[in-house]
Amino acid sequence: MGLKSAKKLSKTRKKFRWKSRKYKIRKLGLYAKSDPLEGKPQAKGIVLEKVQKEAKQPNSAMRKCCRVQLIKNSKTVTAFIPGNLAQKFIDEHDEVLIERIGGKQGRSKGDIPGVRFQVIKVNDQPLSRLVKGKIEKGRR
Repeated sequence: MGLKSAKKLSKTRKKFRWKSRKYKIRKLGLYAKSDPLEGKPQAKGIVLEKVQKEAKQPNSAMRKCCRVQLIKNSKTVTAFIPGNLAQKFIDEHDEVLIERIGGKQGRSKGDIPGVRFQVIKVNDQPLSRLVKGKIEKGRR
């Protein structure tokens, strides 16, 4: 490797970066293509059913979740329902707004397996205010 060989070195380094899986996913935008929210922070959907997910070891709780069909692309995702007794404010066929939970690298957070989203609004009413009893659930 003599003088003026920097261009050749950088060219080969650039070529071999495509062997790295992380680099390829980032450059080709594969996460945004497979993402149900299509790269957006939030999305609206319709509740199909309420389900309970069993927490990972060593916890033994039943986490309250719901299956949501997104309006924009009709994909179904599982969304966590945060708050004590918050699941009683969500019924089937309600319109909910979901967002990412915010686990590491887009994965599920905490002890809920396979759940990457959480409910923040029900029929345009904030779920946190419904749980606290500050407002009543709106009718559709």
